[in-house]
Amino acid sequence: MIAIIDYGVGNLYSVEKAVEAVGGDVTVTSDAEDLEFAEKLILPGVGAFGDCMKNLEDTGLIPTILEQIKNKKPLFGICVGLQILFENSEESPDVKGLGIFKGKVKKICAEGLKIPHMGWNYVKVGSKNFTKFGASKFMAGLHATPYFYFVHSYQAIPDDKNLIAAKTFYGESITAAVEYENIFATQFHPEKSGDVGLKILKNFVDYSAS
Repeated sequence: MIAIIDYGVGNLYSVEKAVEAVGGDVTVTSDAEDLEFAEKLILPGVGAFGDCMKNLEDTGLIPTILEQIKNKKPLFGICVGLQILFENSEESPDVKGLGIFKGKVKKICAEGLKIPHMGWNYVKVGSKNFTKFGASKFMAGLHATPYFYFVHSYQAIPDDKNLIAAKTFYGESITAAVEYENIFATQFHPEKSGDVGLKILKNFVDYSAS
């Protein structure tokens, strides 16, 4: 069973239906026991960094999420669900993120372009230039520059650039996905990205750490 973490943010229905469409047994939950029982977790996120962290703190689920990650349970973060894996964000300077990865979230620098970055954009899938951890497990089977749907004004800047599994370009180079061991997260929305998004979700559904 895959648990989609419900903390009052994110398009949970779309994520749920997309995961079900690729064969995932999924539940939307804010129950810590469900997270402990689940085989995998999905952490969505839409809106401001600070609001997402406040909502997540209010659920009381943060210790459970951190424990499940420590125990190597696969986790997929989406949009702000990627950003809150980092330490902090310029969007909410006084709010701490989960701190799974070292680094911060900064506003996109895209002179002459509209912010937020909204719509379809190509993604360059990770290579030896992006990650020392080998080819992405979760983006396997995609061609080199698939298109995905983005809606965001900020991007994660990892201290360790080897965490970056995919990049895009919008005024500057932008982190499109990060990956390390059991954790995978995308700045784009796979549930809104048609067949290529479903392929990534299928890879996550089928992933086994063993």
